[in-house]
Amino acid sequence: MITSLINPADSAERRTEKLLTIAEALMRRVEQATDDSGAAYAQFQRAALLEDQVRERTHDLGRALDLLNESNARLAEAMREAETARQNLSNAIETVQEGFALFDREERLVMCNSRFAMHMPDVHAALQPGLAFQDYVAMVSRSPHLALPEGEGAPDWAQGRLGRHKDRHVIFNVRLAGEHWVQVSEHRTADGGTVILQTDVTDIIRAERHERGKLLDDQARVIRATLDHIDQGVGIFDAEARLVGWNQRLGTLLSLPMGRLRIGASFEHLFSRFRAEIRFGADMSAGQLMAWVQASGRRPPLEFEVRRGGDLILDIFAQGTPDGGFVLSFTDVTAERAALEALSRANETLEARVIERTLELEDALGHAERANASRSRFVAAASHDLLQPLSAAKLFIGLIGGEGLEPGAQLALEKAQNALISVEGLLDALLNISKLESGKAAVSVGAVQLDRLLHTLADEFAPMAAAKGLALTVVSCGLAVESDPAYLRRILQNLIGNAIRYTGRGRVLVGARRRGNGVRLEVWDTGPGIPEEDQDDIFKEFHRLNARASASEGMGLGLAIVERACALLGHPLELRSVVGRGTCFTVQVPRSAVGPGRPRPVDKAERQGGGMLATDRIAFLVENDADLRRALGLILEKWGMTVLEAGSGEEALALIEEIGILPDIFLVDQQLGAGITGIEFVSRIRARHGPVPARLITANRGWDLRAAATTAGIEILFKPIDPQALQAVMARL
Repeated sequence: MITSLINPADSAERRTEKLLTIAEALMRRVEQATDDSGAAYAQFQRAALLEDQVRERTHDLGRALDLLNESNARLAEAMREAETARQNLSNAIETVQEGFALFDREERLVMCNSRFAMHMPDVHAALQPGLAFQDYVAMVSRSPHLALPEGEGAPDWAQGRLGRHKDRHVIFNVRLAGEHWVQVSEHRTADGGTVILQTDVTDIIRAERHERGKLLDDQARVIRATLDHIDQGVGIFDAEARLVGWNQRLGTLLSLPMGRLRIGASFEHLFSRFRAEIRFGADMSAGQLMAWVQASGRRPPLEFEVRRGGDLILDIFAQGTPDGGFVLSFTDVTAERAALEALSRANETLEARVIERTLELEDALGHAERANASRSRFVAAASHDLLQPLSAAKLFIGLIGGEGLEPGAQLALEKAQNALISVEGLLDALLNISKLESGKAAVSVGAVQLDRLLHTLADEFAPMAAAKGLALTVVSCGLAVESDPAYLRRILQNLIGNAIRYTGRGRVLVGARRRGNGVRLEVWDTGPGIPEEDQDDIFKEFHRLNARASASEGMGLGLAIVERACALLGHPLELRSVVGRGTCFTVQVPRSAVGPGRPRPVDKAERQGGGMLATDRIAFLVENDADLRRALGLILEKWGMTVLEAGSGEEALALIEEIGILPDIFLVDQQLGAGITGIEFVSRIRARHGPVPARLITANRGWDLRAAATTAGIEILFKPIDPQALQAVMARL
């Protein structure tokens, strides 16, 4: 009740006065009640307690009043500071050179300065706190001071403006009436409000336009100067086909008076002035050109040629421009066309000369090929003619040996035999070189068992190495390779023979290494080595590093044959050498799909060229060379065989029919004169009497003959005939 009687708005004196009044009233009530009830003391006691409570409450009220006064003072100070801050903010915003406006997160205008919308007085007058942003945009779009873009109405502009307002940061230019420009930038505040700044950029845009105009003027002057200095005639036309630019060269090329070339002149009018003086090429006409000029939309480029007068040729290029116009350029190509015609005539003359020279070269090539073929035939024929007496000489010398000659005669006989062997090797090398150079060497590639080949080479060169005191080591290999067996044997023969020939002491090592899908055949020696500057020359014909070597030691054809044979077979050849330490030749050969094979056993007679011959055997010699036939007959008779002889196949057939005896072996020359060949003779004999043993004797090492003999099942004994090889053949048969 006491609390409700105290008004916080009363002053302290007024509250004290009310409390005293209340206390007096209470005291009177207590005294009255005491007198009436006789319980004065109890009332007094309650009054004392009440006074204490009143005093306590009064103290609390005084303290609350002090706090309230302090709060009121602080609130008043805060309000003064807020007003000061607001005034300062307003003053600060007012000092900004741009127009400024702040909208809250509810899109309501909070405040703006006097420069905001200053170019739109009607809008500026309606700017009041609480104005909605949408209403502000609508007023701006309807303002007569806004220069709307061409073809765009106020609603469209307002819609676009509100669309931009959705972005957090927006900057764009607004064109106003009277060629004024305002740049508007919007930025979002942290609490979701919007700050709008408006900057007058009229001076900047006008300066840019001025500079752009100056730049365009400068560019126009540069373009004009360029057009006047180029050698082409140029005409520029707008979308209405009216002349808007040209150079002096255009009038010169078209013989147009300068008065005709003026701004706005139509293309049709200008074209009619020089139409009668020009002739179009086959791919263009006047109608096509006018249709292209009058076409609307995008025009494809045109390029064509016209002739004006009797000798002027113009190349014309026409191309459309982005604004719908087009540009024509005229180039005088008279000199170029004259040069092309002269060049064409020169080309025709040159072609005729080239054809003439080509025919001459073809004739020369034909002569060269015929000469090469003649040389090959000559070498083959000469070799055959030389091998015939050479075989006879070797056989006669072999016949003489072992008959108790004096030591001097025996030495002379051995030298003669060595000389014949050297001649034989030289002729054989010449034949191989001739075939390899002519490109007519035939190869028969197949699986070659390396064990068999290396074993044979070891037996062949062991005596030669032993005679020089060299250690010859041939490492066996169970692999098979893809190569021509004859050429591969000849390659290794020449490499091993060279290694033994030029190695003074030490050893020669022959072996094979696996390398991926191939095999490396290697021949090592401990000879003097080959200097690097001489390593290319050693593969040349008749070139030997040791010039003191005798002809019996080779004529320098071995490595030439090796190089050409490797090239023919596609086997890479490699040379590594260190002077004073030795040399290694390597031939890379592909491995064969055929598995490793077991080497064929070679009997003693085949390896050593000797053995016992049956003395009751009959041999039939069919050879048209009497000396060779006589030498073969004598040596066979020396070995205890009965020999029948004939100079031709027909004679031999007749003799067999006459005596009625079939010999044990036929030794038949392939070239028997004008009659049947050796292969034909053996085929006839076998057709009548079955598969009798026979050997074909020939100096022809060609692959055609080898293939024919293989087909007929006849083995070949090549001339010059070595007595030991002949003895091995006879022993085996």
